[in-house]
Order: sequence, then C-alpha cells, then structure tokens
Amino acid sequence: MAARGALEPARLAEIGLDPRDPRLARTLALIREIIGFPRHLSQHVGGFVITEGRLDELVPIENASMEGRTVICWDKDDIDTLGILKVDVLALGMLTCIRKAFDLLVQHRGQGYSLATLPPEDAQVYEMLSRADSLGVFQVESRAQMNFLPRMRPRCFYDLVIQVAIIRPGPIQGDMVHPFIRRRNGEEAVSFPSDELGRVLGKTLGVPLFQEQAMQIAIIGAGFTPEEADRLRRSLATFKKHGNVSEFRARFLRGMQANGYDNDFAERCFSQIEGFGSYGFPESHAASFAHLVYASAWLKCHHPAIFACALLNSQPMGFYAPAQIVRDAREHGVTVRPVCINASYWDNTIEPDSRGRLALRLGFRQIKGVAQDEADWIAAARGNGYVGPEDVWRRAGVTPAALARLAEADVFAALGLTRRDALWQARAIGGEQPLPLFARDIDGEGIVEPAAHLPAMTLGEEVVEDYTALRLSLRAHPLALLRHILTPPGV
Repeated sequence: MAARGALEPARLAEIGLDPRDPRLARTLALIREIIGFPRHLSQHVGGFVITEGRLDELVPIENASMEGRTVICWDKDDIDTLGILKVDVLALGMLTCIRKAFDLLVQHRGQGYSLATLPPEDAQVYEMLSRADSLGVFQVESRAQMNFLPRMRPRCFYDLVIQVAIIRPGPIQGDMVHPFIRRRNGEEAVSFPSDELGRVLGKTLGVPLFQEQAMQIAIIGAGFTPEEADRLRRSLATFKKHGNVSEFRARFLRGMQANGYDNDFAERCFSQIEGFGSYGFPESHAASFAHLVYASAWLKCHHPAIFACALLNSQPMGFYAPAQIVRDAREHGVTVRPVCINASYWDNTIEPDSRGRLALRLGFRQIKGVAQDEADWIAAARGNGYVGPEDVWRRAGVTPAALARLAEADVFAALGLTRRDALWQARAIGGEQPLPLFARDIDGEGIVEPAAHLPAMTLGEEVVEDYTALRLSLRAHPLALLRHILTPPGV
C-alpha cells in the first residue's frame, strides 16, 4: 500500500486491472476520498437528547423511520463536544422476568418479595451456581460464564460482582483472568508492589478488574491528577472501536517509575488498563448486575417452575430458546404440560401438580402464527370447555387458518383428538359462519361425511411437528430418535 487506501500498480495488474486506465484511476481516487465516511444514519434504540432551549434551533433534525419519531443528524461525539446532554434509556428483559416471577410467587405461594427483600447470601444459590447450573440466570448463562463458574465457585455477593466483570473482553485481553483465579485458588501468592496499591487492589487479589481501579492506579501509582485520570477513564469508554488509551502510555510509565515501581510492573499494569479499551466494567455497574444475577439465581434455585414460566413469558431474551428452557425446567423436577385448548391462556401459567408442587402449563404464545387477541378470545369464550375445533370456531370466532395452526400444535389432544384428526376437522371448516337461516340443510337431507380413518403418526413425526408448530417438544429430544445410529460410532 503506497498510501491509505492506495493500491500498488503491481497489485492492480495482479488482479487483472490496468493501472493506466483513467477510469480506474478516477474510481480509486473516489474510493480514497470516501474511506471512513459514515455509511448511513441509524437511530439509537434508547438515546434521548435533552437541551434547555428548542432542540431544532441547536441541531439538525429529521424524521425517523418509525412514525411520530424524529432523530438528530449529528452523532454522539458531535453533541458530546458541544456539551449537549444525551441520556441512554435502556431496558433489561431480566427485570421484566423477575417482576413476573414475583407476581407468580404472590399468586401461587403467597410470598411477597422484591429485589430489596430477597433472603441474602443463600448458600444453596451459590452451590447451584458453582455447579454451572445457570441456564436462564442473568449474565452468567453463556458458555464462557458456565465454564468459569466452577473455577470461581462464588460464595458471597462480591464474588458475583467479580464473576460478572471478569468474563469480558477487557480483562481477558489484559490477561487478568488466569492470575486472578490462580490467586483465588491459592495456586499463586497474593502480593502487592506497595501498601498504597494494596488498598486499591485488595478486593480483587492484586489484579485490576474495574475501571475505578485503573483510575486509582493512575493517580496513586503514576501520579496522575484526578483530571488526567478522568480523561483516562473516558478513553476506556465501552464500545469504542478505536480507543486512545495508548496516548497515556508514556506519561503512565514515567509516573510509575518515578514513584519507585519497576518497569515490568508498570508495563503489566498499563497492558491490563489497555484491555479495558475493548470492554471494561465499572465496579458499580458490575454490582448492580450482580444483584440481578443473585435474584434470578435465587428464583431458579427455590422456585424453578415459576422462574421457567416467567422466563418463557419474557421471551425473546437471553441465550437460550424455549426448548432449552423447558428441558432445563424438567431436569429440575418441574412437570411441564402441553398447550391445551381447555386449559391454556396466552401466557404460560402455573398449575398445581399431583405431588403438591407447581407445574408449568405452556401457553398459546408458544405456537407459531397464533396472535394474542386470538388466544384471548379463546380463553374468554371457553366457559366449561370446548368439545372440538368447530366449537372453537363458532364460539371464539377464530379464523380457520388460526384453527389449523392450533390443530398442528396438538392443542386438542385432551379432547381425545389426534393431531391429524383435529387438523382434518379444522381444514373442513369454511370461511364465514353461515347465517342462522342457512345453518342447516333446508330439506333436512344434508350429506354427512363419513369419518376419516387417518394413519397414526410415529414418534418421530410427532416430534418434528412439535418443533414445527411450537419450536419445542415434550415427547422426546430429536437426537434421542437417532441414538441407535449415533451410539455405535461413539457419538
């Protein structure tokens, strides 16, 4: 490359282009001009700009793609330079899940909890997390977190704070994970280069994990002023593709050496701080997330049916599909019942089971293609129960297409109808309901269609249809049907 964005003539010839072609020269010149240009404007999902005066007198505004919304044409760096306040108002799906779980606890167990009143430091919760039994638990359900939990073995709330913060690109790239776990497990001595830095790094065993620690190291170890440390913090800003942390390198190393720290330690400290440029957590952020880790883990540990129900009713969120959430609930002893035309509602619900425990009833929301208003009409018109697909059509006003989707999801099984029988009946229903005058054959000699004798479905066919309609199956795991093929070669 001769210059930024320029191609050597030899390289152009190598790829079959003529370096002497004037059109190619103009094209390459234009390419060099537009490299780095913004490709398009997009709307921040929750960014709000707040100004003292009229916004349209300060910044250019245009209509957003969403009706009734407007966006400013400048980006966050522009308004930051001008000192205009931007607030990001974001949501966490886990907060919705926890609220729904608390509501279910009141309804089915008579227990009223909030985030502030959950029993603290529950040993069973920490034991569950130490087994990496964390599917659905906030922030610690990824494979990387599950791999680290048995090594970390959290035993108190602050362990969760560290757990949340340590499996991030910053600590990983800064080589902080392995030293921390070795020190925690007693495989490496915990030492500090000075008492001053010991007070900064004591809680994290001498390994900097949080942005606040990076700032304190800069102030105490390298002699930064609070202003300089704040600029360092800003350079560690999350989500920046190209941070400017390296600008502080020479100043940091000189300061550390001037205060008596050896060069190797100073280099290692700055390397760890540089890692935050990719993604580093403030301690306060990690602590608030750890609170939700504990709350969701407590619910999963002590009320698995309620937690699974709330989690399913809060989808889409998290790492796992409904099929995996249901499988995990069953592994924790929860009875999971299928979607039923006479028992289900839009949301998944909780029912008592024969053991005096709580069972999870799947709701109509799990069926692909069924709308909430259709499910609500079915529940509202149910009365003492439906007797078949035609009864649902006449009383709930459900369209034949929606009725077919219900049949495909096997919701009529409790009425003694197989999936194929129910679908056969649903497909036989016409579009509009006839007027009363024509509801019966005038001569009373209507043709009665003989009952169809449909072949029974195999287990494999049932499982495939379950996944097609519901994205999960309570009958069998798909791989269980192939076990006889997979076992001989050792799979």
